[in-house]
Amino acid sequence: MNEAVDDRIGRRMARWVAGVLGCVLAGWLGWGCASTGSGGTAGFRFEPVNESSLGLWEGDRPVLVYNHGVIRRAGVPERYARSTYVHPLYGVDGEVLTDDFPADHLHHRGLFWAWPHVRVGGVRYDLWLLQGIRQQFERWGRREASAREALLEVHNGWYAGEAKVVDETVRFRVHPVRGGTRAVDVAFEWRVLKGPLTLQGAEGKSYGGLTLRFAPGTNTAITIPAGRISEDLAMTNLPWADLTRLWAGSGRTSGAAIFVAPDHPGYPPQWLLRHYGVLCLGWPGVEPETFGEGDVIRARYQVWIHRGEVDAARLREAYAEYCRELGLLR
Repeated sequence: MNEAVDDRIGRRMARWVAGVLGCVLAGWLGWGCASTGSGGTAGFRFEPVNESSLGLWEGDRPVLVYNHGVIRRAGVPERYARSTYVHPLYGVDGEVLTDDFPADHLHHRGLFWAWPHVRVGGVRYDLWLLQGIRQQFERWGRREASAREALLEVHNGWYAGEAKVVDETVRFRVHPVRGGTRAVDVAFEWRVLKGPLTLQGAEGKSYGGLTLRFAPGTNTAITIPAGRISEDLAMTNLPWADLTRLWAGSGRTSGAAIFVAPDHPGYPPQWLLRHYGVLCLGWPGVEPETFGEGDVIRARYQVWIHRGEVDAARLREAYAEYCRELGLLR
């Protein structure tokens, strides 16, 4: 994200912190504190951050930024310019959870969705490394904000050169903070316009699909249904995974899990989990899957954000709640 975005969001964070401190002081003095729109009391609202990015706030607290324009970073080669992804994604206390243009993997970009192996009519492309194919914003669909939820629908295209090969629709449903957690539902629909289209994850690793790259931190814990793991995992089929850490930028401990809907293709999908700070879904995984023209691929997820550390039992409970909301009991 560029410096203008950092400045704009930084100013909003400063106003939020000032409001919170003011209310704390008022409480000490016995004055009470009228609602000023901070926290969740004023509900959700969308506002452009700049010409390339749309921000979402709950009151004055930042929730996420969707980057619909092309994002570049000074000193980074032009081939890494990217769009159609979420960064920053914030924790419930306003801490930044995601990273963009990290030095170890310049192509990583917050919460994003891409495949290293994409074949269209026999021609090979790499959406993961942004080689020969790109995701491009086309238009907004629904954009609604209230005290109850925020809805954002985005229509994008996958372009190989000037040819549009896939029509992409992304739908976000963002829930208010409750009990130190926030749920962000993400639903995808990909319609094949030029085929056959083949998707495949990375050999020996499986990554390719929804990916969450985390901001720098320490004390990293990755938890799966069987419990906390001490080693990285690859090509492992799971319904969910969580990463929690102490964030270098804020000094807070928090985390986020990705939950996979039970009606997901090939459920449960493969994953690559790395303690340096990334959760990578791998669907269809190391084995390719091919789709014909007119085929529609659908996938649903929830990003479940939480304050502090959580154990496997709490994550299993949250995942079961997500499945119940979908009407798909597990």
